[in-house]
Amino acid sequence: MNASNSSTPRFILASSSPRRKELLKMVGIEPLILIPDVDETKHASETIEEFVRRVTIAKGRAVYRGEFFHVPVISSDTIVVCEGRVIGKPVDRREAGEFLEILSNNEHDVMTGVSILFEGKVHYEYARTRVYFSEITSLELEYYLDTEDYMDKAGAYAIQGQAALFIKKIEGCFFNVMGFPLNLFYSMLKKIGPPHCVHLYNGK
Repeated sequence: MNASNSSTPRFILASSSPRRKELLKMVGIEPLILIPDVDETKHASETIEEFVRRVTIAKGRAVYRGEFFHVPVISSDTIVVCEGRVIGKPVDRREAGEFLEILSNNEHDVMTGVSILFEGKVHYEYARTRVYFSEITSLELEYYLDTEDYMDKAGAYAIQGQAALFIKKIEGCFFNVMGFPLNLFYSMLKKIGPPHCVHLYNGK
């Protein structure tokens, strides 16, 4: 795992996602970034909810060290679910095209688990957003795939990217679809205690 600095952090983010880092920075949090090494393969016996919970919590535990006991360790996992099937990150252009053909003229759910590991306790919740895609023509699909905007993205798209042209509407949290539901995270943080929420505003 990699660290962005060696000083004592106020928050730790167990993620390699630039989008989660960007969203936290947007609300005044600049966490220490630690990249977890976690198996994200769904077990056959798991429900989708169990899968998201296991992977989300495992990411936080993978980077935890004793000196982080009083520091909130944030971890998260986002998946796309369409017709009961988990649509992950495409391995190549061909698979990205297959995923988008499934999402085309269809609706799907984006689920993001959020875990905060703090003072020996795991706090976990998840958000779900319904996303409705318009029909994607073959020509539109090829143009989109040429942008390579599908790379390293669950469902082969980012709501804040060029695929926004295909999205008719959403029901739920926009930031959840980006990869991190900020309001849910904040409500969890407030339950942990005001001393940690104050960092969002005064930087102390």
